Order: sequence, then C-alpha cells, then structure tokens
Amino acid sequence: MRDEARRVRLMRCDFASTLVVMRLSGTTKSVSEDERAPAGTISEGLPRGVEVTIALLGLAVTAPLLIIAALSVAASSPGPILFRQQRVGRRGRPFTLYKFRTMRVAQGGLQVTARDDARVTAVGKLLRLMKLDEWPELWNVAKGDMSLVGPRPEVPRYVKPDDPLWQQVFLVRPGITDPIAVHLRNEEELMSRVEGDRERFYEETLLRYKLLGNLAYLKRRTWRSDIVILFQTIAVVTFPGTAPAPSLQEITDFMKEKQDAEAASS
Repeated sequence: MRDEARRVRLMRCDFASTLVVMRLSGTTKSVSEDERAPAGTISEGLPRGVEVTIALLGLAVTAPLLIIAALSVAASSPGPILFRQQRVGRRGRPFTLYKFRTMRVAQGGLQVTARDDARVTAVGKLLRLMKLDEWPELWNVAKGDMSLVGPRPEVPRYVKPDDPLWQQVFLVRPGITDPIAVHLRNEEELMSRVEGDRERFYEETLLRYKLLGNLAYLKRRTWRSDIVILFQTIAVVTFPGTAPAPSLQEITDFMKEKQDAEAASS
C-alpha cells in the first residue's frame, strides 16, 4: 500500500494547485497498452489564432526586457546572442528553435544540460533560472513551428521515429511549456545528480518518463487545460517552492516498475 500511495502521489498532481494530473498508468496497465492507443485520442489545445496573438503580444510587450537580455548575453561571452538548434517538430519535421544563448561557444559536448555544466555563463544561469532564455521561442510559435503548450521539442539525436510513443507525440506541435516541464522544473538539478553516464540516463529513463507523461496529458487535453498549464508555468517560475518536484530516485523507481510491467505482459 505504501508503494502504491507513493506512485499515485508522484504521478498525480491537482489542477486546483500548481501541479497537473499526470497519471501515466494504472496498476494493471502496461507501457505497451499506452503505445497501442489510437491516434484519435490525441486532443487539440488552444486555437492557433489565439496562440499567434498571444505570442506576438508577448514579444511586443516584453521588447524592452528582451533587449536587456540580449545585451547581457552579448556582454557575457563572445558569440551570437541567439542560440539556434535543430529540433524535431510536428509530423517529425525538423525546425530551427530560437533561444537566448546561455553557454559559451564550444564544439562538441552533451546535448543535455545539468546544473553543474561548466559551459553555462553567469548570465546564462540567471536567464535559465527565470526561463527568459526561452522567450525567443515565441517567434517559433508565431511562425507555426511550435505551440504555447505542447511536448518540449527534442534534438534529432534522441528521437526514435519508429517508437509508437514518438509517433503519437508527433501528432501535435511541440510547445514552450507542458505539464511535464512544470512537473520536472528541476530537470537540470536532477541531471547533475546522475552518477555515471548522464546522456544514457536521459535517453533511456528521463526522456521516456517525459514521453509517457506528455502522452497521458494529450489524451485529455483541452484549451482550458492549456491555459491552466500556462498559469502553472508562471507560478512555478515565480514561486519555485509552491509544489514539490520528483526526486531522481522516484523517477528511477517508477520507470523500473513500468519496465517490469512491460516485460511481464510480453
């Protein structure tokens, strides 16, 4: 009973508070059942016209703040102000994602970031903490590459097009925020605690955890729930202590249970 209570507490969050209901599975439901879910169960969120209007207004209203952020990035270290990176979007199509650069320009390195990553500049740490580095993504929303709310877009390296989970996630535009991003707002801190191969942990454990959570949300998504996610994002950025985030051990234990259930059902 204690293990079951911990799993429910981990995977459930209440819309009335700052968390999201993210029940990834029941006790008898395996990963393979999630993967067989029909594509028609994926729901749409905010209307496209509303998203474009909010994105353009957001860029216009915060223009002075964005200019200050841009100047700070330029002064922090040599390199471009904007960070451009290929990500995989709707229907598996690549697009260029825009963010403020938060790292020193260097060749190579992991494509996942931990809090103790030496590549992040002092200005970059502040921008990441306040999530201001992601503000240029509003231009991606205006262009049609992204939505305000949707699964965070991944780099091609970690995408598996043949995976049924990816195929369903690709039915929608990726987003600036999503319920799992709210739930895992301490992702960089979690990654800094991983001992050993951090990239392997991200690819085999954390990324699948995020995919399952995003798919669970998309199956019951509405435009109203998208608005809730936007307000929750603002809340956890402004007041980080308003809701507990999962620990590395909780995520690892949950995914092991999922893998065991999948193995038992095969």
